[in-house]
Amino acid sequence: MGLFEIFMIGVGLSMDAFAASICKGLNMRRLNIKNMLIIALFFGGFQALMPLAGWILGKQFESYITSVDHWVAFALLAFIGGKMIYDVFHGGEEDCCCQRTDKLDIKEVFTLAVATSIDALAVGISFAFLQVEIVKAVSVIGITTFLLSAVGVAVGNMFGSKYEKKAAFAGGVILILIGLKILMEHTGILG
Repeated sequence: MGLFEIFMIGVGLSMDAFAASICKGLNMRRLNIKNMLIIALFFGGFQALMPLAGWILGKQFESYITSVDHWVAFALLAFIGGKMIYDVFHGGEEDCCCQRTDKLDIKEVFTLAVATSIDALAVGISFAFLQVEIVKAVSVIGITTFLLSAVGVAVGNMFGSKYEKKAAFAGGVILILIGLKILMEHTGILG
């Protein structure tokens, strides 16, 4: 798997964090750079740690699943992406996690960071089966999420929640397309 594909997976995975970051930006009367960096660090850090944990788990079962690894990767990415798209249309308004306050609640940011990175655990499992260079992958995913989360805080502060659902939808589509590409490459459809 190349750097571009890993970057696109990082973008797809970071859309939940991006949406949550928009909400955190809504809470700020003025853009607070320190809080923006803390939020981005939590989201980027957990988005990097979860695929690493999944990769470690996946390596334990690699010998049992090598012949169907591409199907597993496709199924996991399609499920995660499909769930993100489903949540856009069926999630309700309470998904935003926006509670008006002037100070940053670290416990809330921690909880949001864990919740938005659970999907990355499954992606890490698929990385183990696909022989992805895990240090490169988690670095790209973590940095991508960090940057997009920082942008999300700024966007939320500037524009409000207008783009939250669009970001989650785009992330879901990206993950499904990456899953299809993996499946098509390993079954010979894309050579």
